[in-house]
Amino acid sequence: MSQVRYPEQVNQGRLNIELAERHMSALMKVRERFTTEKPFQGLTIGMALHVTKETAVLVRTLRDGGAKVVITGCNPLSTQDDVAAALAEEDGVEVFAYKGETNEEYYAFLRSVLDEKPDITIDDGCDLVTELHANYPHLLKTVIGGCEETTTGIQRLRAMERYGALKFPVIAVNDNKTKHLMDNYYGTGQSTLDGLLRSTNILLAGKVLVVVGYGSCGKGVAMRARGMGANVIVTEVDSFTALQAKMDGFRVMPMMDAVTEGDIYITVTGNIHVIDGHHMEQMKDGVILANSGHFDSEINLKVLEEKANSKRRVRHYLDEYTFADKVIFVAGEGRLVNLVSAEGHPSEVMSLSFCGQALACEYLVNNKGKLSAGVHVLPAEIDDTIAKMQLEAMGVGIDVLTKEQVVYLDLWQQGT
Repeated sequence: MSQVRYPEQVNQGRLNIELAERHMSALMKVRERFTTEKPFQGLTIGMALHVTKETAVLVRTLRDGGAKVVITGCNPLSTQDDVAAALAEEDGVEVFAYKGETNEEYYAFLRSVLDEKPDITIDDGCDLVTELHANYPHLLKTVIGGCEETTTGIQRLRAMERYGALKFPVIAVNDNKTKHLMDNYYGTGQSTLDGLLRSTNILLAGKVLVVVGYGSCGKGVAMRARGMGANVIVTEVDSFTALQAKMDGFRVMPMMDAVTEGDIYITVTGNIHVIDGHHMEQMKDGVILANSGHFDSEINLKVLEEKANSKRRVRHYLDEYTFADKVIFVAGEGRLVNLVSAEGHPSEVMSLSFCGQALACEYLVNNKGKLSAGVHVLPAEIDDTIAKMQLEAMGVGIDVLTKEQVVYLDLWQQGT
């Protein structure tokens, strides 16, 4: 039985889901086909995703495709309670999620999903798959496969694969071009600054903003911050990525040089303690720290708590840590600032990502028993289909190769 915090918010949740559907035309096309074909008839799909209005559209799509859907959150602070309330009233759906879960409640909800014996898992961060392998080994033989949404989750899955610990196939939805080149870049760039501004209402123009990590997410954050007038510094550990940042016109330097310059720091690395105690010691009075990586490990909050003389909440998910010589502000409790302090990615972006999730589930069903245990990537033609659906939704047409051009691309003899 579903567990949500504010069931009385059901009507607002339905309105938000309805609004999201208006901007997720590509996924609605997938739902239309699924409703007719029922590719998941008789199956249970267990999900650990951010419970947002966009995720609700995916849930409805899978449910209309015949599945029983059981969902929990993938972060203790990212659930939208009105959406959870609305989903809990849907036929064929169970929800275990609310904003502000304790660590114990978070893992209890993961177990509630696994207690429903899912045939397919959908993960954002790999916590559901990890919990399944650790504590539900009896389910491993019956799971058809899983799907993973994030860079962080794929890192964990590939580590499992290297150590021979991953016991069923998982589709790296994050590796779709329509996901990591759109969701990570355009989605994270906009939604991260949205969360930062809702927490602080600070003027970005004229500020020095340090982007820690220049992967697809960091690129998006840096682009949007520069567009709002910030002086952007990038810190990196990868030589080529640092070179990209430099060629893109950003200042690039080691973190220990950036700590004396920044007014705002945003972490997007997927790693641990990229802002640590010795960095904080060198920072200016009044700096703002925010994280847009999946886990709250990027800023060493434990050290911050230990070293600060006092802490108080001064705004919506904005905490002030006081030291003898300065204060440091942390937005979103060091968790995903775009979902803790705001609403996550825009619906149009999530439409593409969730087309990937939905079609990956269908791919797993169609290839049941044919895929080896490990991490797999969706065929390029499925990714291309998603892009085509989005272009159609936007009213954009493109050219088609002529027969002559098709033949030419297949030849090797013809040269100068």
